[in-house]
Amino acid sequence: MTGDEVRAGVSLTNLDKPLFDGADATKRDLIEYFEAVGDRMVAHLRDRPLSVVRVRPGQEPFMQKNLPKYTPEWVPRVTMWAESSRREITYAVCEDLRTLLWFGNQRAIEYHTTLLLTDHAAGPTHLVLDIDPAPDQPFRQAVDAAHLVRRALADDGLAGAVKTSGSKGVHIFVPVRAGLDIEDTAAATRAIAARAERLDPDLATTAFIREDRGGKVFLDSTRSGGGTVVTAYSPRIRPGVTVSFPLTWSDLDNIAPRDFTIHTAPEALGNRDPWATEMPAPQSLPIDLIEEGHIIPIARVQAMHEGKRRARAKRESS
Repeated sequence: MTGDEVRAGVSLTNLDKPLFDGADATKRDLIEYFEAVGDRMVAHLRDRPLSVVRVRPGQEPFMQKNLPKYTPEWVPRVTMWAESSRREITYAVCEDLRTLLWFGNQRAIEYHTTLLLTDHAAGPTHLVLDIDPAPDQPFRQAVDAAHLVRRALADDGLAGAVKTSGSKGVHIFVPVRAGLDIEDTAAATRAIAARAERLDPDLATTAFIREDRGGKVFLDSTRSGGGTVVTAYSPRIRPGVTVSFPLTWSDLDNIAPRDFTIHTAPEALGNRDPWATEMPAPQSLPIDLIEEGHIIPIARVQAMHEGKRRARAKRESS
């Protein structure tokens, strides 16, 4: 049985095939999830360059940024310069359920957007802290660190919204007013992470090099500007097809990431859109936060230089 159907004007194929090993779900389950939450998911995908992670049968997952040539003409798109790959890329822009279902039929499971809109002149819309517990540590470690970040934000008159990453950690989004410089927002993100680390250095670290973290929870401040982060309500390629699920701060202490899957999330949401209702209004960034952040080395650059230094020292010692 192929399960071929047409929904929202999209021809769907092989609906009854498993999504991936360990998914405990079929493509039909994915499509039905998108139909249930698609209006809310699209609201947070709209007007942003989109990257997706797809899984073809028998292959490893892969991220797709550039739209393939066979993409229907009706799929909205924007062509932009990608600094990381040093070339122009034609990204999809998901504006409606039809586009979302087309991607679902392509076995696109994860949906990642930039913090910039298609109009880059507006600047980043959010700061993002990505919080991951150490290996073999419980989700509670990420929860405790998220509360540290919330305290650090509050100390500077800022507020953010929180969601599960859909994997093992949490994301904190801090909406900012339009027109801010990319480098300034990146600096402010570094400063927030550093201030949260100082609140409890036994719990949290900003160390980018994994072996330097010493079992502490990692406060990742590197998601900025054109970098991507998984969108709210996006499924993840994880056992059971978990979902990046928005929460209230009071709910954060009482949940586990696997509580929210493509099977359970629609009922947990009902008719709500907590990512919209819990998100604060855009905020101005305090000058002291930006200034402190510009003094803090950029994590990836610092890690690259440190890696070279350690490799050189190892060679010399041997």
